[in-house]
Amino acid sequence: MLEGLRIIEVSSFVAAPLGGMTLAQLGAEVIRVDPLGGAADVGRHPLAPSGASLVWTGLNKGKRSVTVDFRSPEGRDVVTRLVADAGTVLTNAVGRSWLSYETLSKTRPDLIHLQIQGRADGTAAVDYTVNAEIGFPLVTGPADHAGPVNHVLPAWDMACGLYAAVGLLAADRRRTRTGAGARITLALHDVAVAMAGNLGFLAEAQLGAERPRIGNDLYGGLGRDFPLADGERVMVVALTARHFADLCAATELTATVAELERLLGADFTRDGDRFRHRESLFALLAPWFAGRTLAEVDRALKPTSVLYAPYRRFTDLDPASSPLLQQIDQPGVGRVHAPASPLDTGRRTVAPAPRLGEHTDDVLAELGLDPAGLRAKGVVA
Repeated sequence: MLEGLRIIEVSSFVAAPLGGMTLAQLGAEVIRVDPLGGAADVGRHPLAPSGASLVWTGLNKGKRSVTVDFRSPEGRDVVTRLVADAGTVLTNAVGRSWLSYETLSKTRPDLIHLQIQGRADGTAAVDYTVNAEIGFPLVTGPADHAGPVNHVLPAWDMACGLYAAVGLLAADRRRTRTGAGARITLALHDVAVAMAGNLGFLAEAQLGAERPRIGNDLYGGLGRDFPLADGERVMVVALTARHFADLCAATELTATVAELERLLGADFTRDGDRFRHRESLFALLAPWFAGRTLAEVDRALKPTSVLYAPYRRFTDLDPASSPLLQQIDQPGVGRVHAPASPLDTGRRTVAPAPRLGEHTDDVLAELGLDPAGLRAKGVVA
């Protein structure tokens, strides 16, 4: 879909590599340029038995890899020539004037340059620090827990990477129409603020409400995890009135819940009333789940609209259950299952991540440079 779009990526860690990989999996040619020996994420945990980073290989699938000495004038000139040829840059490297829009646009006036940074003022921030100061760790976890609870998923990095991909595509479309380049700055902190605002957290606070900790309950609706008779545990969500009606029917509690509704003067077709009286409803539902195995719960709930799932570990996931996962031979790791793009365009293929510097010779030769000569000088590897 994006064949013909070439992007130079100078990046590390999650957000920028994810943005580049998102575009690579849609057909763009993404050339990741790293310093000699790799960037700071080259050994990022978790690791394969060989020592290869599973994060690095996971976030760089389908890209080409070039390694250059960023400290030498000749190495920087190589990067500049790559940028001038491609016309699009994605980076989260900061403090490098030679990689800035002002410098690179002198060689490519229609340059599209997207800079990811921690904060809008250019100061540093990472997902965990951003999450802490926005407020999410203090509304996460059990109601009686005193300290913050960090989320293991780097949500802001992920959203930032996807915003980066959208921003580059929007700028490329404008350049196609008008010939104009673009300077785009994307701050991780701004991404978190935007999403906290979009989801109503900030407006809720501004209007005087203090979001409580409610453990595994669904805020504003009916949802909770329940232990089962066989030691399993399921998360059950009744997101709509239909879901709730089906849950009551499947658990044979329709008449009992209707009487509770009458006694409370509530309307359980409304999200707010289901949430407000959730403890009473859970008290009715819990014994039904506690007396059944997962197989029995499956038989009762699968034919209904109720949303539920058992809790599982990553090791429990069956790759055959997802058409997204395909087996690849990943250099440095071995044969593993890897995801294609979640965007189903009719053809889902997965290309492995390159070996660090794997395409240096080919890419430089395409620019008319002498890879052997540059390597002899220590400019590339």
